[in-house]
Amino acid sequence: MENRVFNFSAGPAVLPEEVLLEIKEDLLNYKGKGMSVMEMSHRSKDYQAIFAETVDGVKRVWGLEEDFEVIFLGGGATTQFLMTALNFCPDDKVANYILTGTWAKNAYKEAKKAGKKNHIAASSEDKNFSYIPQAFSLSDNPAYLHITTNNTISGTQFRNYPDLPAEVPLFADMSSDIMSRPINVKKFGVIYAGAQKNIGPAGVTMILIRKDLLDRLQPDLPTMLSYKTHIDKGSMHNTPPTFPIYIVGLVMKWLEKMGGLEAIEKINEEKAAFIYNTIDNSNGYYKGTTAKESRSLMNATFRLPSEELEAKFISEAAANKMSGLKGHRSVGGCRASIYNAMPMEGAKTLAQFMKEFQANNPA
Repeated sequence: MENRVFNFSAGPAVLPEEVLLEIKEDLLNYKGKGMSVMEMSHRSKDYQAIFAETVDGVKRVWGLEEDFEVIFLGGGATTQFLMTALNFCPDDKVANYILTGTWAKNAYKEAKKAGKKNHIAASSEDKNFSYIPQAFSLSDNPAYLHITTNNTISGTQFRNYPDLPAEVPLFADMSSDIMSRPINVKKFGVIYAGAQKNIGPAGVTMILIRKDLLDRLQPDLPTMLSYKTHIDKGSMHNTPPTFPIYIVGLVMKWLEKMGGLEAIEKINEEKAAFIYNTIDNSNGYYKGTTAKESRSLMNATFRLPSEELEAKFISEAAANKMSGLKGHRSVGGCRASIYNAMPMEGAKTLAQFMKEFQANNPA
C-alpha cells in the first residue's frame, strides 16, 4: 500500500496489511451479503457465523481444546482489572499481584477499590519497573496470582511464568504480547487482552477462562460485570463490538498463514534484535531502560543523551515515515513497539536510522 508509514505506536497499533486490504475489499458488501459487517445484526445467521469462525480461529492458533471459554467484551483490559477481582475473589480469599508496571499496579488498585483483600506478591517498583522479579511470596488464602505479561511503558516482559500450587490459578493481562509466541495456555486460569496491540483494533477485549474455574465465579454480581452473564449468552448479552471481533478473526487467519505462534516468535525475536543490537553497540549513545534479561520483544524503550536529541530523533524519524516513537508521557524517552504486524523492514529501517542519527548528531 502506497504512503504507509512504519507505525511504532504502542496502541492502537499496526495491523497486517493484507488484513486491511481484505477489510477494504469487503467493507461495503461483505461476501455478497449486500451490507457491511458494521451493519449486521449481531444475532443474524451471517454474523453468528463470523463470530463462531473468530472463536474457532483463536482456539486453532492456541491449540485449545474444549477446556476454555472464549468471550469478547468491550471496556478494555482496564474493565478486566475489576471483573477478575469481582468474579474470582470471595471475601475470605486474597487477590495476589506481581507489580511490574503501571498497568499491573492499576489492576491491583482496582481490586482494592472493589473492596477485595489484596496482596503484593512481588514488585519491581523499587527500580522504576525496570526488571521482572524472579521471586514472589503468596499471601495466606490466595484466590489467584495476577501478572501483566508485558509492560508497554517500562518495556519489560515475563520470559517464564510463575509456578503455582494447583489450587492457585494464574491470571494474566496479556494485552501487549498476546499471541506473540507459543505458551502453555493451560498454565493459566484467566487470560485477557485488549485487542488494539497485537490481535485487532481498539474496541474489543478477548477473555479466556478455564472451565474448571467456573464453579468459583461469585454470584449476585451486577449483570454486566458477571462473567457468567457473558458465558451463558455467548458474548451476546448486549450488542458486542461486532466489527472489531470480525477483524480479530481475520488476524487469526493471518497468524495461521504466517506459520502460527512458533513462526511469529522467531520473526519477533529477529525484529527486536535489530533494535537492541543497535542500542547495545552505540557506545552508550542509546541507553536501554530495562534490565537486559527482562527486555520486551514487543516494546523496546530507550533514551538518548538529552531530551533535546530525543525530540529531534522523534521528529526526524517521523519525517522519514517512522511514526509513534515517542515514549509514554509518564516516563519520556523513546519507544519502538514492534508487535506481530510490524514488518521486518520496519525494524531494519529503524535500526539503520538510529545509526545514521547517532553519526549525524554526536552528544
